Amino acid sequence: LLIYQNPPPTPPRTDQQPNSVNLLEPCRSCSHTLGDHVTHLENVSEEEMNRLLGIVLDVEYLYTCVHKEEDADTKQVYFSLFKGVNNFVQYKFSHLPSKERQTIVELAKMFLNQINYWQLETPSQRRQRAPADDAAGYKVNYTRWLCYCNVPQFCDSLPRYETTQIFGRTLLGSVFTVMRKQLLEQARQEKDMLPPEKRTLILTHFPKFLSMLEEEVYSHSSPIWSENFLVGSTGGQIPIHTGGQKRKPSEPIPHDENKKLRIVGDIPMELINEVMATITDPTSMLGPETSLLSAHSARDEAARLEERRGVIEFHVIGNSLNQKPNKRILMWLVGLQNVFSHQLPRMPKEYITRLVFDPKHKTLSLIKDGRVIGGICFRMFPSQGFTEIVFCAVTSNEQVKGYGTHLMNHLKEYHIKHDILNFLTYADEYAIGYFKKQGFSKDIKVPKAKYLGYIKDYEGATLMGCELNPSIPYTEFSVIIKKQKEIIKKLIERKQAQIRKVYPGLSCFKEGVITSCCDPRKELKDPDQLYSTLKTILQHVKSHQNAWPFMEPVKKTEAPGYYQVIRFPMDLKTMSERLKSRYYTTRKLFMADMQRIFTNCREYNPPESQYYKCANLLEKVFYTKIKEAGLIEK
Repeated sequence: LLIYQNPPPTPPRTDQQPNSVNLLEPCRSCSHTLGDHVTHLENVSEEEMNRLLGIVLDVEYLYTCVHKEEDADTKQVYFSLFKGVNNFVQYKFSHLPSKERQTIVELAKMFLNQINYWQLETPSQRRQRAPADDAAGYKVNYTRWLCYCNVPQFCDSLPRYETTQIFGRTLLGSVFTVMRKQLLEQARQEKDMLPPEKRTLILTHFPKFLSMLEEEVYSHSSPIWSENFLVGSTGGQIPIHTGGQKRKPSEPIPHDENKKLRIVGDIPMELINEVMATITDPTSMLGPETSLLSAHSARDEAARLEERRGVIEFHVIGNSLNQKPNKRILMWLVGLQNVFSHQLPRMPKEYITRLVFDPKHKTLSLIKDGRVIGGICFRMFPSQGFTEIVFCAVTSNEQVKGYGTHLMNHLKEYHIKHDILNFLTYADEYAIGYFKKQGFSKDIKVPKAKYLGYIKDYEGATLMGCELNPSIPYTEFSVIIKKQKEIIKKLIERKQAQIRKVYPGLSCFKEGVITSCCDPRKELKDPDQLYSTLKTILQHVKSHQNAWPFMEPVKKTEAPGYYQVIRFPMDLKTMSERLKSRYYTTRKLFMADMQRIFTNCREYNPPESQYYKCANLLEKVFYTKIKEAGLIEK
C-alpha cells in the first residue's frame, strides 16, 4: 500500500496530462528514466496488466481520499473478530432445546453482521467521548480496521476481511457500549416497520442477549476468550456465518406463537414489549444499576458485581494422574484443602486431602486476588443422574458477602451443561440452613436405588437433595426476578394511570360494624363472652355423628392430590387450636373457617359420596347452633 507521508496541497489534474509519454524522460521522483519503471512489463499477460492498473487506480483513489478526509487520524492511516461470540453462545445457551438455541444463533448472526458493517468512530471522536479510555490501543485497532476492512470495500485490488474474522476482544470491548446503545435505539425507532416475529426477537430477546454478552466481554474471568474453551456435552459447535461480502438480513425464525394457548388474564405481548423497552433503557428506569446495593438486594448481587469487575473468579479444577499437573492448579488445590480444613474442623484433614486430590472429584474454586477463599468439592455420577457435594466452605473473613450463594449458582449452571440435574449432600446441623436457602430439601427426588452404595453416609448429618431446572440461568436468577418486579411495577403504574375517578370511602363504618336491613347479624363485643359462645358451638359440632370426616387435617396418603385441588384446607382440630389461641376475635372469622370445611369437602368429593352428605348435614347443625346463640337472626 502506497503511503503519502506529506501529500501535496492539491492532487494533480488529470485533464492536463500529456497524451503520450517519452520513456527516455527522467522520472520526477528519481534519476532513472521512465522506461526503467516499465520494461519488466513487456511480456506480462493482459490479465496481470489489468490487475496492476487496478492497483494504480486504487492508489490514485486513496490519494484523492487523503485530500478529502478531514479527520487527522484517518488521513494519516489511508496510505480475527469473534470466535468469542460463538463460544459465548455455547457457554450460556448450549443447554437449551434446539428450537430455543436456534433463536440465540439468529441473534448472534444479527450481531456479527452488524459488526462487519459497523462504522468505527475516529480516534479523535473517541477521545472527546471517553478521554480516559485506552486511546493508543484503539488507534491501532482503528488503523487495522481501515486497512483491512473499510478501504478494501472500494479498492478492489486490496483483499477485504470481515471484521469478525480478524479482530477480537480488545476491539469489541472498545466499541461494545456505544454499539449496544445505538442498536437498541435503532430497534426502538424501527419497531413499527418490523414483522411481528422479528419484532419479538429484536425487542424482547436481543436486549437480554446483548446484556449477557456485555458481562462476558468486560469480565476478566470469562472462559469464552480462552483458546482451550470446551463446550459442555449437550451441544457441539454452533455455526455462525455472516454471509460473505454483502450484507444479508437475518432470516425470520419459525414461530409457533399462534399455536400456544392463551391463558385468561395474560398480558398482551405488545404491552410487555413496550414495558421491556423502558426497563432495558437505563434512562427510563428509576435509576441505573450501580454497585451501591440497596437493603433489598439479592444475597449474591455483591458477588456477581465483583465477578463482573474481575475481583473474583470461578474455576472448576481437579487433580490428574494422566498428565503433569499444572503448578497453579496444584497451588489452588492446596489452598482448598486449607480452607476446608479450617472451616470444617470436625472433618479429618487426611480425609479432606484425599478427596480434594482424588482425580474422581472436582472442586469449583473461588479465587480472589490470586488466592483461594472458598470452594465446593463434588463428585459426579453421570450414569446415576446425580452429583454428590462433599465439602462446601468459604473462609471465615470472606463470609456474609454472597459468595456461598454465587458459588452454588455457578455449580448449578456447570451441571446443567453436563446434563446432571440432581444434587445430593449430607449436611450437618450448621449447614442445613445454608442448603435450604440454595433450594435443597429433605424430600429427595433421586430414587434410593440410584444413590444407595454410591455415596458415603455421615453420622449425625441429614441427607438433602436439590433438583435443578435446566431452563433457569441460576447465576442471573436474582437479576431476572428483579426485572420481573420492575415490569410488574411498571404495569401497575400504567393501570393506576388509567383510573380516573376516585370514589369517597364508605361512611357507614365510622362507628364500627353496624347491622343493616339486608345483613341482620349481631357481633358480641365482650371477648370472653364471644370465646365462651364459640367454644360451646364448636364442641357441639365436634360431638355430632357426622363430624368424623372433619376432625383432623386430611392426610395425603388417604386423599391423593387433595392439596393440589384445595388451596385453603381447614379442619375442626385446627379450629380448636385457633379458638384456644384467641384467633377468633369476631364471629365472622369463626364462621368463615367452618364454612371452608364444608366448601372444601364438596369441592373435592363427588355428590354421591358419604363425605359430601356428612358436610351437608353438619352444615345444617352448625347454622342451627349459630342462630340459637343469637349470632345471626333466626
